[in-house]
Amino acid sequence: MEINEIVSYFLNEETNILEVTFRTMSDSEDVLRTDSIDYSISQEYGFILESEEHGIYDNEFEDEEDYYLGPKVELDMDELITFLNEYYEMNPKSLPKPEYY
Repeated sequence: MEINEIVSYFLNEETNILEVTFRTMSDSEDVLRTDSIDYSISQEYGFILESEEHGIYDNEFEDEEDYYLGPKVELDMDELITFLNEYYEMNPKSLPKPEYY
């Protein structure tokens, strides 16, 4: 099992929960896996997932909805994939079941 694609993610800063949707190398295009992970676990594993290049979006908002939601944390996708691969290698029972779409 190795994650090769992050489809989406959202870090809820109030609850410190990272919601991530991804595919593993063995998943087909019509399969997604979704998990909610306590963001502090990434720090316990020694990962800093926030992108150094962007960090938090500047005052630019992609659409009107982003304006009302406020800035969101941008994560480094390569670092996120590396963290998730290590996390699921150490915790194989935590790997979400595939969901077909």
